[in-house]
Amino acid sequence: MESEGADIAAAKPGRDTLGHVCFALHFAVMLYLIFGWLAPVRGALFVYLAFVPGVMIQWQFNKNACVLNNLESLIRYGQWRHVANTEEGGWFAALVENVLGLSFTRRQVSVFIYVMLISFWLLALGHLLRL
Repeated sequence: MESEGADIAAAKPGRDTLGHVCFALHFAVMLYLIFGWLAPVRGALFVYLAFVPGVMIQWQFNKNACVLNNLESLIRYGQWRHVANTEEGGWFAALVENVLGLSFTRRQVSVFIYVMLISFWLLALGHLLRL
């Protein structure tokens, strides 16, 4: 089964419509995580302050994979996780490698992401307290 998934991944030349939709959703969430702390409305900051830990918790309970990638695997392959979904658990690393040509270990990427998420959350809290 795993070799079959690897063959599918190797044969896939680019993103199809589902891949583009999932990428766009990931990118939108990433932008919200980066810039959401700047929201000028208290209610929006409360949502952000709940959303960021939610993302971190789902990442931990989902074995370092994003639920968006799991949903893509479920739609595409009929199962929650699939070896052919090369971005499952590595979407950000793949983005950095494709855009910047830099390669990092999963651990390095995870540490970077958690540090950034905690930093953005603290910025949001500070912003909320000043409103």
